Amino acid sequence: MFTRRVAACLLLSLGVIGSGWLSAQQSRPAAPEGPGLGVPATPEQIAGDDVSIPPDGTGLPPGSGTPAEGETIYNAKCVACHGLKGSGTPADRLVGGHGTLKDAAPVKTIGSYWPYATTLFDYVRRAMPYQEPHSLTDPEAYALTAYLLHLNGIIEADATIDATSLPKVQMPNRANFVPAYPFKPVVKKK
Repeated sequence: MFTRRVAACLLLSLGVIGSGWLSAQQSRPAAPEGPGLGVPATPEQIAGDDVSIPPDGTGLPPGSGTPAEGETIYNAKCVACHGLKGSGTPADRLVGGHGTLKDAAPVKTIGSYWPYATTLFDYVRRAMPYQEPHSLTDPEAYALTAYLLHLNGIIEADATIDATSLPKVQMPNRANFVPAYPFKPVVKKK
């Protein structure tokens, strides 16, 4: 008797008895297509979030920046996490590490590890500063990129980085990367 009550309570709590699930005459409603989560994004929303920059620089925005401009922005928005001149206190170190990649404890920084300067710009623009991602203007992202490249000895202090010059920057470790899949730019249909 107790077992029947427990089973009935369990079935009621699962909604099986009252829902008609046990009845062969009732059919289930059709499941909605897809996972039923969210709403479809509009083309305008997709375009607004489509800001990734591939290694060849396709899609780099207008604007420019210099290491001097980037230093001012860095000291205002980045130094708290990355330390003076990218020293890495308390967050990741951004400068140095040249020649350490074969060591037991390699120091992977922008200058020692990253293969493309365009990837640096892309990351800075989309993800930094950590507390306010995607809050930098395009000229600020160019300036920060220029400053970080200069700190790593990759560009001169008087250089200007923009959509034309950034893809031409040769990163010290570029030749040590072998792509799993060759990069082919995506041509957007209009």
